[in-house]
Amino acid sequence: MNHVPKRSESAPESHWKLEDLFESQAAWDKEFKEAKSLIKKAAEYEGKLADIKQLKACFELEDELSLHVERLYVYANMKHHEDTAEPAFQALSDKSKKLSVETGEALSFITPEVLSLTDEALDAIIADESLAKYRHTLEEMRREKAHILSKNEEALLAQVGNISSAPSTIFNMLNNADLKFPKVKNENGEEVELSHGRYIQFLESKNRDVRREAFQAMYDTYGKLKNTLASTFNANVTKNMFYSKARKFDSALEMSLYSDNIPKEVYTNLVGTIHKYLPLMHRYMELRKKMLGLEELHMYDLFAPLVDEFKMDITYEEAKKTINESLKPLGDDYLKVLNEGFENGWIDVYENEGKRSGAYSWGAFGTHPYVLLNHKDNLNSMFTLAHEMGHALHSYYSDTNQNYRDAQYTIFLAEVASTLNEALLMDYLLDKTTDPKEKMYLLTYYADQFRTTVFRQTMFAEFEKIVHERSEQGDSLTPQELSKIYYDLNVQYYGPGMVIDKDIEMEWARIPHFYNSFYVYKYATGFSAATSFSKQILEEGQPAVERYLGFLKSGGSDFSINILKKAGVDMSTPEPIEQAMSVFEELIGQMEQLTK
Repeated sequence: MNHVPKRSESAPESHWKLEDLFESQAAWDKEFKEAKSLIKKAAEYEGKLADIKQLKACFELEDELSLHVERLYVYANMKHHEDTAEPAFQALSDKSKKLSVETGEALSFITPEVLSLTDEALDAIIADESLAKYRHTLEEMRREKAHILSKNEEALLAQVGNISSAPSTIFNMLNNADLKFPKVKNENGEEVELSHGRYIQFLESKNRDVRREAFQAMYDTYGKLKNTLASTFNANVTKNMFYSKARKFDSALEMSLYSDNIPKEVYTNLVGTIHKYLPLMHRYMELRKKMLGLEELHMYDLFAPLVDEFKMDITYEEAKKTINESLKPLGDDYLKVLNEGFENGWIDVYENEGKRSGAYSWGAFGTHPYVLLNHKDNLNSMFTLAHEMGHALHSYYSDTNQNYRDAQYTIFLAEVASTLNEALLMDYLLDKTTDPKEKMYLLTYYADQFRTTVFRQTMFAEFEKIVHERSEQGDSLTPQELSKIYYDLNVQYYGPGMVIDKDIEMEWARIPHFYNSFYVYKYATGFSAATSFSKQILEEGQPAVERYLGFLKSGGSDFSINILKKAGVDMSTPEPIEQAMSVFEELIGQMEQLTK
């Protein structure tokens, strides 16, 4: 079939079973009505939360209502994602979103009311045995108390909310709607308009002129707007400083880490440890130069393919088999759940007309997780399947071992289980292959993940740290200053074996993540934690597997850093990053052997 099939034309056995969540539209409608009636009930508790019985009843109502809303929301949106053009499910999705907002508003009195209690009253509530199930929630509220302001001040901050999103909104409009890129020549010598989507394709071209021209055109376009972009960037830094001062934090960085209760050392330790291992990155750049046969390696050569595209045709059935084999180190119980997911309607496998693009794992507490894919028969899709099933099994273990309130894990932990599955799959494939070409293809695929996810994201994290600190000290962040800081970091990270082209100094201006400040470090810590886990599992066996399964079962029942620590990965020390770096060093060693 050459065309993308309609949903009705694709095989039902490759669809997920959403009837496990709601058997019919009538069942969804019934639960929607229940949720609506519970929303009205919430107001009965307002003003009564100093009483322990009333507080417990209110929390129970909050749980019941939140779970209804979660189930309704997830189902409606997954139905919508099956075929985004289908109006009935667009309407259902909108209906569930409105319900979610309404619920949030109805329950919004709980936290401020609990926090208005005296410290003594709060401590007594936390210690009360009848509220044991809610202890983590209450401790979290208690922790927030130092940074919650008076009712009037909070109301004022809420009104500032719309203004504070302005830098991000302006950047997105500029970046996605107003920026016009010039035409560049593609590999066939045709003039093609440069765009965000085509940029990476151009950088992956075998033709160096194509790469260079696209690279220069991209940064030249940003350079022409450097004053506007620097003002927008500065406004975002100023916004962060405003909130950190208003909320009584020492710095914008500490405020950003506070919500996940991450000590500042985790951030500074990531940057410091990666600095120690920059010689490995420099060695990889030298190897890249050698493999590409270049006298000088430039910034536009970073995505050039190191080996000819190695065609790996892997059907969905073969992908499942391979993943099954590669995850054997995680033990029988893990494999049992994995195969339950493979065989019993957790996964929506292939693309169909109108289906949401990409891939994700999602679900609602009390029902098994779901995975959306748009599977193609290639290596990338096999890694995507392993990755999303990592998320799905993390959710499954958390949901079956925690109560509703403690089951949800944080973003800080979210990428660990998915990346661990990829690491074990990669280890298995490298171990099994006998073809040097296939081996080199896999090694470069993996080494580039270290380069982009650990080194590059840490460099971004360091840039954010430097510019905020400079701003907090009263320095002005001119476009020239931002470009100099960014350029110098590139020199430091990529090393002497590489020509750091002047154009790269404008790259800070095109990174959307900089408007979600101090977020990118989580990619590097998540990847390092997963690599550390995989190394422990492959070297130690059963004891490490038990610790890892304990991590999966913990959900969000404790602070993220403690959950990882109990499982043998202490992100406040350099050790997990050092373990990840030793894996990177092995990869480079194997690549060097193959190029001799």
